[in-house]
Amino acid sequence: MNIKASEVNKLRQFTGAGMMDCKKALVESEGDFEKAVETLRKKGQKVAANRADRESSEGVVLAKVNESNNEGVLLSLNCETDFVAKNEGYLSLANDIINVAINKNSLEELLSSDIKGMKVSDKLIEQTGVIGEKIEIGGFKKIKGDFVGYYIHAGNKIAAIVSLSHNLKESSEVAKNISMQIAAMNPIALNEDGVDSSIIEKEVEIAKDQLRQEGKPEEMLDNIAKGKIKRFFKENTLINQAYIKDSKLSVLNYVKSVNQDLKITDFARISLV
Repeated sequence: MNIKASEVNKLRQFTGAGMMDCKKALVESEGDFEKAVETLRKKGQKVAANRADRESSEGVVLAKVNESNNEGVLLSLNCETDFVAKNEGYLSLANDIINVAINKNSLEELLSSDIKGMKVSDKLIEQTGVIGEKIEIGGFKKIKGDFVGYYIHAGNKIAAIVSLSHNLKESSEVAKNISMQIAAMNPIALNEDGVDSSIIEKEVEIAKDQLRQEGKPEEMLDNIAKGKIKRFFKENTLINQAYIKDSKLSVLNYVKSVNQDLKITDFARISLV
């Protein structure tokens, strides 16, 4: 059957599949475009089934906020190798998905949403067949606030997003700086109240065990452990961390130095490293 080059190119543009794969799919479907798309999707299903147990620890992490700057999302599109992650077409796919994700509130909602005429979940399967590697959304996080900003570290392996209590002229710069802090220092919570009690209990026990090994008397352990927990909070909660651009300030004091009424209300981070 004679398949026109324009038809092959149209299918290639729509699916991202290689020219030969597109031509073969069109021949098999006797020139029917929709059937050819389905043929390529079935190929993706076979590849996905064969690679289901593969580890997808590479990929790209992206962030996006809406036009009102009051909602933002983080998303990681995972694959098997860094070679694929660095491909321009792969980054383009990730951007297409996050453009859909900004209007969704959960991963489940995103996967069932439409992207270029098919569900996101089906698009991932299709592209698994095109690329030949396991592809999946490894992380999806959304936050809301009066002002939301983000930072993506060079290489698209780490991204962070933060919400602030007010939309001020300084909010954009503050949000970027705090997001950089989050990306670099990986805090586990916004403040002490956000740290799970099980984590605190574990840290207390670790501190006491260390003190016992140092020969400290049992009756002194509780008081000394409290001091170690304060240090733990300082190192691991966002507002108490030393600000990376000026270690003389805590993150809380940096934000207050910009505007006394400004507060950090939420944050999220995704990393592939």
